[in-house]
Amino acid sequence: MRVLIVEDDKETAGYIAKGLREAGYTTEIAADGKEGLLRAASEDFDLAIVDRMLPQVDGLAVVETLRGTGSTLPILFLSAMGGVDDRVKGLKAGGDDYLVKPFAFSELQARVEALLRRPAGDKVETTLRMADLEMDLLARKVSRKGEPIDLQPREFKILEYLMRHAGQVVTRTMLLENVWNYHFDPQTNVVDVHISRLRQKIDKDFDKALLHTVRGAGYSLRENG
Repeated sequence: MRVLIVEDDKETAGYIAKGLREAGYTTEIAADGKEGLLRAASEDFDLAIVDRMLPQVDGLAVVETLRGTGSTLPILFLSAMGGVDDRVKGLKAGGDDYLVKPFAFSELQARVEALLRRPAGDKVETTLRMADLEMDLLARKVSRKGEPIDLQPREFKILEYLMRHAGQVVTRTMLLENVWNYHFDPQTNVVDVHISRLRQKIDKDFDKALLHTVRGAGYSLRENG
């Protein structure tokens, strides 16, 4: 079994790797979130152990991105952030288990064994496409007809959500909940403003509009008006 350890603390990473190797596993170490994400998406691993606090890309973002691309790779969060809210965030982000530092290696090994009893996950897809619009989830890049489109982080999240629901009507409430994490109406036009900016970037210089307003309902990303 091949295990990816995404941990920036060399001592901790080495300790885990040594223990797992002695238990018969093959281990690989990624020292930051970006490397961990790229390796998890492009190489075959049976399980990943991911620290919450990582340089480049934090652990939550690593796991959310992997899950967003369809990965079912078993993931064990490892973190000094042990509060209830921290554990809930980790599990909601897509982690299968959450172990708090400091930890006993015997417990980590038991959790690894439990996760590995699950069926192997599917291959990871890292690109979303809708018509001639393409989104690279790992590189965080968007292009249309091969031409790069520069998006701000919030615009990227909005477009990602719309692309995952292409052809469907996406309401303002859905965007507020899934992009802004608001579970109430902030009584502002923040969604409309961001949609307007996004439309300018992905539609203005192209023949066919993809982002449509559905009057009284919300928005829809589709080829036909």
